[in-house]
Amino acid sequence: MSGMTNDVEIQILRLPHGVGLPLPSRATPGAAGMDVVSAVEAAIEPGKRALVPTGFAVAVPPGYELQLRPRSGLALKHGVTLPNTPATIDSDYRGELQVILSNHGSDPFEIHRGDRIAQLLVQRVEPVVFREVAELPESGRGAGGFGSTGR
Repeated sequence: MSGMTNDVEIQILRLPHGVGLPLPSRATPGAAGMDVVSAVEAAIEPGKRALVPTGFAVAVPPGYELQLRPRSGLALKHGVTLPNTPATIDSDYRGELQVILSNHGSDPFEIHRGDRIAQLLVQRVEPVVFREVAELPESGRGAGGFGSTGR
C-alpha cells in the first residue's frame, strides 16, 4: 500500500550496528504490525528480562506514536513477551528503539541477530482536554469494574 497519499511518513536512521538488517515491514499485506528484528546476539534466562537493540532510531511525526507489541509465536512457543506491552515510542524520542523482552518460559531463550522479536504499529494520538466536573453522568454500568460485567 506504500505510495498512497494518506501514508504516514516516519524517518528512520540506521545505526552502525543495524547495517544489513531489514527495516520494519509487514510480513503479509493484511498484517497490522511490522516485524522488528534484533541487532544483536543475546540470551534471556528463564524469569529474566533483556533490553534488545534494533539498530535504528526514528522520528515519529507529531500526533502519532509507535507501539511495540509481542509476537504471538514467541509467546506461545517460548513464553517470551514484552512486559510493558504495548510499549509506546513518543514522537519526541530520538534514541535507539530497544525492545524489553521477558522470558516466562522454562528454558533459556536465544536471540540471534536478525531474529524477529516484536511487532511495531503506528497509532494516531488524539489531542484531549480534561474538564473537571462535580459529578459524572449516569451510565448502565456505573462504577462496576474488575469482572462486574460478567455477572
